[in-house]
Amino acid sequence: MKLYYSPGACSLSPHIALLEAGLPYDLVKVDLRAKKLENGDDFLTVNPKGQVPALALDSGELVTEGPIIVQMIADKAGKNLAPPRDSDERYKLLEWLNYITTELHKNLGPMFSPLLAEEAKPFFKDRTMSKFKYLETALTGRDYLMGKQFTVADGYLFTMLMWATDRLKFDLSDMPNLMAYKARVAARPKVQEALTKEGLLKAA
Repeated sequence: MKLYYSPGACSLSPHIALLEAGLPYDLVKVDLRAKKLENGDDFLTVNPKGQVPALALDSGELVTEGPIIVQMIADKAGKNLAPPRDSDERYKLLEWLNYITTELHKNLGPMFSPLLAEEAKPFFKDRTMSKFKYLETALTGRDYLMGKQFTVADGYLFTMLMWATDRLKFDLSDMPNLMAYKARVAARPKVQEALTKEGLLKAA
């Protein structure tokens, strides 16, 4: 498999999932602004959507959209990164993935755009902060979103928390459950490996 990624982008979520799953893969870096690969090839010929993540399968098929990619990885791995298909727990995982993609990702994403007017940023920040407050409550007494077991939803939420705190400088210090959760996920060896491979963390 081949993961098309940009450092620190939402492609970090499937990158974490691949490492946690122990599946073999190659990394291909994408310049999202230029829509070019490292070798100069046009990324749009790979993924006409022009976005990461994109996962090229050994069959030649291309899978896009992060929440779908991470479920595919989990199903291929069979390592409890997602509950079994058709189980009640699997639908709860789907609920979390959809919440993260629609309530966090889609509100945080516009804040990186140089075209977004300064006066519009508080609107997106306020909306996102209300979602983080919900998560602060939801994580009470839990190690991870699904309880004790790390799943692919956690890699996605961790990526969004990195965006919020590390890049957009949100102050979440009054949300101890959420900050402890972020630290817990960050300490996982495979998460550390993904961050290192993407140049976001210096190798020890």
